[in-house]
Amino acid sequence: MTIPLPASVPVSVDDTLALLTRGDYVADRSLATALYLALKLKRPLFLEGEAGVGKTEIAKVLSATLGRRLLRLQCYEGLDASSAVYEWNYARQMMEIRLAEATANSAGGGASDRDALAADLFSERFLVKRPLLQALEPDPAGPPVLLIDELDRTDEPFEAYLLEILSDFQVSIPEYGTIRAPEPPIVILTSNRTREIHDALKRRCFYHWVDYPSAAREREIVAVKAPRADARLAAQVVGFVQSLRGLDLYKAPGVAETLDWAQALVELNQLELEPSVINDTLGTLLKYQDDIARIQGSEAARILSQVKTELAATTAR
Repeated sequence: MTIPLPASVPVSVDDTLALLTRGDYVADRSLATALYLALKLKRPLFLEGEAGVGKTEIAKVLSATLGRRLLRLQCYEGLDASSAVYEWNYARQMMEIRLAEATANSAGGGASDRDALAADLFSERFLVKRPLLQALEPDPAGPPVLLIDELDRTDEPFEAYLLEILSDFQVSIPEYGTIRAPEPPIVILTSNRTREIHDALKRRCFYHWVDYPSAAREREIVAVKAPRADARLAAQVVGFVQSLRGLDLYKAPGVAETLDWAQALVELNQLELEPSVINDTLGTLLKYQDDIARIQGSEAARILSQVKTELAATTAR
């Protein structure tokens, strides 16, 4: 991906589409519209959709094309404020206390020294800043891009903690005070919808469902992201993947898997799909053995034959 000099924030939907294109991201107009409005009105953008459809990539492209720092918070079960927002450097605080005690014993320090030490222990130099707090700090390059990835993996208490940050772009630290962002960061939240996110959090964001792309747009994505793939091979790969998404699989392949498969086939010097190659490389495309066992063999050959017939008919028109 070749990125030009940092760009300014888009001033229109068309400008947003152009910005994404410069970052080698193939987007439809509805996504570009949601992103433009989120940037223009300085609101978080909540992206929901199946895994592998390109939600996370949007934050990466924004960071690269706008020349902004990318701060990524990868969510997981049990995530709390100490990992996501801040914590105190307790080891360093204890060291400071021991040094102060040693100094006081030798110099005969009084109550004022103890008060000064207590105030100093909860100063900024002992504060360990995690991604959410870092996103509120001023940056010469402009507000950073904050990616809160796979929010559905966290617990509801952490969602509640996010409400203050997403509403007022501030964090309250009991021992220190309230830290406010001079300008809101660009916030992208993603969810694979393994569970529902609370309405209170969604209300603070603009929302967009990122769906699987159409065959035409997926071919365009492959052309951009896997340019070494032969056009015939790319069309067959996309047709095969699109057919798989219509089956009742445990996990349908996303765009990320389409690209992985196309690139793997290029490395195998394939110019077109063949049943034997499909059987040997299904693990690049499907991630569950039950799905692989269902597709391997005659079913893969049937789907490939159908795809080639459809492509031949389209070419003949």
